[in-house]
Amino acid sequence: MRHGVFFFGSVEMPDVLAGNPVPAARRRATRQQVWHAHERLVGMGVLAEELGYDSYWLAEHHFQHEGYEVVPNAMMLEAHLAARTSRIQLGSMFSIVPQWNPLRLAEDFASLLNLSGGRAVLGVGRGTVSRELRSLTAHQADIGVLSSGEERKVIDAHNREVFAEYMDIVRTALSQETFSYNGKFFELPPPDTSDPDHDAGTLTLVPGPLHPVEIWQAVTSPPTLDYAAEIGHGCVWWNQYHGYIREQWERYAELYERRHGRLAPGQNRILVLPIHIADTHEEAWRTGRIGHDEFWNLLAPFGWSSGYRGDDGNRAPAGLVPTLEQSTKQKCWAVGTPEEVAEIVQHHKDTLGLEHLVVFPHFPGHTYDMAAEQMRRFTEQVVPLLR
Repeated sequence: MRHGVFFFGSVEMPDVLAGNPVPAARRRATRQQVWHAHERLVGMGVLAEELGYDSYWLAEHHFQHEGYEVVPNAMMLEAHLAARTSRIQLGSMFSIVPQWNPLRLAEDFASLLNLSGGRAVLGVGRGTVSRELRSLTAHQADIGVLSSGEERKVIDAHNREVFAEYMDIVRTALSQETFSYNGKFFELPPPDTSDPDHDAGTLTLVPGPLHPVEIWQAVTSPPTLDYAAEIGHGCVWWNQYHGYIREQWERYAELYERRHGRLAPGQNRILVLPIHIADTHEEAWRTGRIGHDEFWNLLAPFGWSSGYRGDDGNRAPAGLVPTLEQSTKQKCWAVGTPEEVAEIVQHHKDTLGLEHLVVFPHFPGHTYDMAAEQMRRFTEQVVPLLR
C-alpha cells in the first residue's frame, strides 16, 4: 500500500492548544504567520520524502485571513519542492478549477509536471468557499453554502457546468499538440483572432507535458462520482462514514469498467484519513480532540459533515458538528495508540482493497512540530502493524 501526506496549510494557533479557541471568522493571521506556514510546508514535503512517503499534497485556498488554509497556489510551492526532492509524488487536494482560467491551469501544471520529472499529479475540485469562487471565476460559479432548496440546486448545476467545460479544455490542451474549442463559456481561439505569422484557427499549449498526465478529483456526491468515472479521473474520499465510502468505492469501479476497462480492487482511488497518535489512548484523545474540534469549528458551517451517518442510521442532518467519538466510531478519523490507529487503517485496507492511503497529520491548532512527529509515528509505529 502506498502512503501519502496531505496538509491544509494552516498557521499555528497557540490559543487553540491553550484551550482558548475563538470562532473561526474572528481570526486574523499576520503576514508573518502566513509565510511561516509556507516555509514549514516546504519542510514537511522534504521530510515526507525522507520518511518514505509516496505522495505529498497541498490544498488551494484564497483570501483566508483566518489562517486555516493559506496556500493560494499549491503548484508554485510544489515546483520549489520538486527541486528539493527526487522521488516523492506532488499534488494538489485540490486545484479549484472554476477559480482558474483553464488554459493557465494546464500551462502551470505542465510546467510543474516537467520540472518534477513526471512526479506531479493534477488534483481538481469544484470548490467550497464562496468568497474565492465568486471573486476569482470569470463565469461566477458559486457553491451555495448558505442557500437552500431550489436556489442551491441552480447554483450547484451552474458550478458543475463550468467545472466540466473547464476540465474539458484542460484535458484537451494537455493531450493534443494543437487544439481549438467551442463551448458555452469559451471559444478558443476567440473569434477574429489573428497574428501576422500564425494560423489563428488553433492554439498550442507551451510547454506541453513530457510525461503522462494523472488527474484526481474530490468526490462527495453521486453526480461527481458518475462524472469522474465517465471521464476517467481518479477519485479521492475523506470525512465520510466508512460504509458510505465502501458503497461509492464499489460503484466507481462498476461505472469506470463500463467505459474504460477493469480496475484492480483499489486502483484509481485514494482514501484520506486524519490521524493523531500518542503512547496512550488518553493522551491521543486529549490532544487529538483539540485539533478535531478546531477543524469542525472551521468546516461545519460549510456542510462538510454531510458524509457522516446520523444516529437514526440515515445521513447526518444539516449542520452536524461531529464529536471525536462520532468521527472515530464512523472510522472517518483515526485517533489513539499506534495499535488503535492501525486497526482503523487495516479495516479500510481489508474492506476497500485500499492501495493508496493519504494521512492528514496536522489538525488546525496543532503545531508543525506536532505534525512532523505524527508523520514519523505513522511510518515507524503504525505501518509495521499493517498486514
